[in-house]
Amino acid sequence: MKLDSNRAWKEASRNVSRNRDPLAAVAGVFFMLPQLALSLFFPQPEPTAGMSEQQIVELVQGYYLSTLPVLIPMLLLQTLGTLALLSLLGHPSRPTVGGALKLSLANLPTYLGAQILLGLAIGLGGGLLVALLTLTGVAALAVAGLLLVVIVAVGAGLRMSLSAPVVAIEGERSPIRALQRSWQLTAGNSWRLLAFYALFFMAALVIQMLAGIVVGIPLAMVADGFVLLLGTALISSLINAIVVLYFVAIIGAVRDQLAGPSVEQERRTFD
Repeated sequence: MKLDSNRAWKEASRNVSRNRDPLAAVAGVFFMLPQLALSLFFPQPEPTAGMSEQQIVELVQGYYLSTLPVLIPMLLLQTLGTLALLSLLGHPSRPTVGGALKLSLANLPTYLGAQILLGLAIGLGGGLLVALLTLTGVAALAVAGLLLVVIVAVGAGLRMSLSAPVVAIEGERSPIRALQRSWQLTAGNSWRLLAFYALFFMAALVIQMLAGIVVGIPLAMVADGFVLLLGTALISSLINAIVVLYFVAIIGAVRDQLAGPSVEQERRTFD
């Protein structure tokens, strides 16, 4: 089946509107609040004038290494939130927020297992290829190999992008079968998915930039210090939560469209 991105977007928007309150609660707790806490208590360091590229890289590496004990639990929390959002959006049992959280806890090991398997496959295969090409001593080959790994990683990410809804909505408990199912659903739609996802994130970036101009600049004119930090962190965290919510709704709608109506959905249609 060929993906109709316009139809998927309309369906995602309708699903968010129909379930606005529970979805907002989950997005706020699992995405907005953790991002806000990270921005307030672990702000990213700003490069100073005159810093070399190497110094900037070291600054960024040092930040992420120092915040790793916080980032890992935060990523797990957001993964749990993603599965809960998908359960609220499309699970056949139509769970409450509490029910969606129980389902997401049960589905978490499967989804994490699928992502670990995917990461290992790309990391080990890609790392081996780049290492072998580097041993040739030809810099152009090593760069070409790295570029190839990036292209393959993007392609694999697109083909496996429905593994989360497969686990959360279809209830698949095998990490390998979840990846296989996503691969089957997305067959023949890689370019459509790439264009759809890219347009969505470009629009999200523009909205974030506009929010920074419309709200951030006036705020900077009347506030400073912690008040300014809090205001900008709130804006950024809110937009981030909304973007995540809609993207989760999108991958749920894409799965629904490519999988076709389930038996349960057909029954509800005629009831």
